[in-house]
Amino acid sequence: MMDKVLLAGFGGQGVMFIGKVLAYAGMLSDLEVCWIPSYGPEMRGGTANCSVITADTEINSPVIDVADVGIVLNQPSYDKFLPRIKPGGTLVVNSSIVQLASKREDIDIIALPATDLANELGNPGLANMVCLGALLPKLKLTSLASVEKAIDAVVGKKKPEMYELNLAAIRKGLEFAKA
Repeated sequence: MMDKVLLAGFGGQGVMFIGKVLAYAGMLSDLEVCWIPSYGPEMRGGTANCSVITADTEINSPVIDVADVGIVLNQPSYDKFLPRIKPGGTLVVNSSIVQLASKREDIDIIALPATDLANELGNPGLANMVCLGALLPKLKLTSLASVEKAIDAVVGKKKPEMYELNLAAIRKGLEFAKA
């Protein structure tokens, strides 16, 4: 079994952080993992994307031409990566800032107002974690428990106050996706 995930947005929106959390969650679950970040030339404010593959068997190629699932946090990423989700796949879209214009009926699009939901937690920068929460039910190999452990490993000791906020944002996205 394998999950191929594409993540994209502006630099500073936490795209790489989502990727790092998914990669850590996979490693903590003893899965094979591949995480490839890609930055635009501007870094913060420029485009950023990454791909994450988690598998219970060997990963033959780190390249994702077509992903099972994805998260896009801004309009340029939506326009660019929408065609790279496989038929039957899922794309989580931050509808707070992305205009949905898809004519694709062969994928599941979860449009959630991630920035608005993150604002309810007092931190619009948590929109990435809200989107991750909405994506979790679509992942075959990554559980909420493994993501919680990964967030603890990535931020727990450095910024303990952010640990609970990240978990609250993930739960908010999870609740939205299940509604």
